[in-house]
Amino acid sequence: MSASKSATAAPQSESAIETRGLEPVPDNERTGKIRELFPTWVAANISVLLLTMGAGLVVFNGLNFWQVLIVAAVAPIVSYGIVGLISIAGKRGGSPGMALSRAVFGQRGNLFPGSLIWVARWGWETINAVTGAYAILTVLDLLFGIKSNTALIVVTLLVFVALTFVVSGLGINALRVCSKWSTYLFGAFSVLVLVYLIANTDWSAVFDKPAGSAAMVVAGIGMIGAGGISWVPSAPDFTRYLPRTASAPKMVSTTIGGAGIVVLPMVLMGAVMAVGTPDLANAQDPVSFIGTLLPMWIAVPYLLIALVGMLLINSMSMYSAGFTAQTLGIKVPRHWAVSVNAVISLVFGFLLMVVATSFIGSFISFLTLLAVAFSAWIGVFGVDMLTRKAYDAKALLDTTRTSAYWYKGGFAWQAMVAWGVALLTGLAFTKVDWFAGPLSSTWLGQNGLGWAVTIVVAAALYAVLPRTKPAAAAEPVIEGAPKAAEEERVPALSI
Repeated sequence: MSASKSATAAPQSESAIETRGLEPVPDNERTGKIRELFPTWVAANISVLLLTMGAGLVVFNGLNFWQVLIVAAVAPIVSYGIVGLISIAGKRGGSPGMALSRAVFGQRGNLFPGSLIWVARWGWETINAVTGAYAILTVLDLLFGIKSNTALIVVTLLVFVALTFVVSGLGINALRVCSKWSTYLFGAFSVLVLVYLIANTDWSAVFDKPAGSAAMVVAGIGMIGAGGISWVPSAPDFTRYLPRTASAPKMVSTTIGGAGIVVLPMVLMGAVMAVGTPDLANAQDPVSFIGTLLPMWIAVPYLLIALVGMLLINSMSMYSAGFTAQTLGIKVPRHWAVSVNAVISLVFGFLLMVVATSFIGSFISFLTLLAVAFSAWIGVFGVDMLTRKAYDAKALLDTTRTSAYWYKGGFAWQAMVAWGVALLTGLAFTKVDWFAGPLSSTWLGQNGLGWAVTIVVAAALYAVLPRTKPAAAAEPVIEGAPKAAEEERVPALSI
């Protein structure tokens, strides 16, 4: 794009507030850089919950330090490798993930996985809102001695959700700027916390802990990896501003690197902290322990920066949830669609903080079910993406019978069958606090791999079922796009 042209017409991607909804991003606005994915996925993992999950690997799974190291290294490679692979669809189609999903499931069929994913996001946003509120309460206690009460819980939740709504409503550029600076600050203070732990930890107690079973290592990978799996349907939302020529292998490696650089040290630090605070994994409040383990001059700024991180996680989730709501037929601008999830997370967050008896138990149960719910979509969409190089822009937005993605009655029945069977199969292998599937006592079920079973079943079924072709040949996704999109190689995920 020439300098004169850019001076007279500011692309939406460069505006302060993103107004683009489901419609594909034109080529002249695809100014994103692959390197911007790194802080995006760093920000998506800036959560003190990783410390608590790391502690859980020691307390609940009985793992030693070296086994936790294996879990913390492998889990982000597996989960965010899948995130990176699915994100390739964003640069191909220029639309959010759940809009591109219409090409796979049909205009009506897409409402089923879309509704499930939208509802699942309520829980994810509630968990993050609660964690953010606890961070605020902990800082108030450390600095001013103000103790938590019901009124203060409501106020802190309101503040956190309101800030989330503002950032996610602004759109992709606000998320990019916040992600960049939170990455720098969180990285610096995490190093400071790590140095403090190195100097003040009883390392003989850490390294003398006996090893746990190999099965518990597998279960730990499943638990930590489930968090990354929850981001897969959102992956194209953050790559749709990349040019078509963006390198697919670099997109995958940058995604894994951004997540791994946070997940690895945070999980390890949680495991080390658990040695001195064995009740950490059982705490109702997953944040206040930081104030007891670290001196105030480290704990307060660290919590404030982590608060920004949790705000970004929720903002990214709500950003994608706004698109999902639009695909379900909620005909409002994306930034207003976000408000629906904001209200829901506020209500559910209050219930979790005031009524629920176990935050960590609720979190792990939710994360397990969330991964299964998303994995059925991942298996079908992923197989489709292996052979699809372009999306019909007009058909994606046309929800009537004239759409090339209407298929039969608005449904791509092969995709629907694979999705439904995989979802039920995955739930059969799943066990949480309030639900146990009939196959949850098997090795796969006991090791929290219901989500992995779901992906495999969905992918295998969709791969063997005969496909229904669109009613019309797919047009280039963007008007004026090159006639032949780049034939990039989808990189294999090696572990």
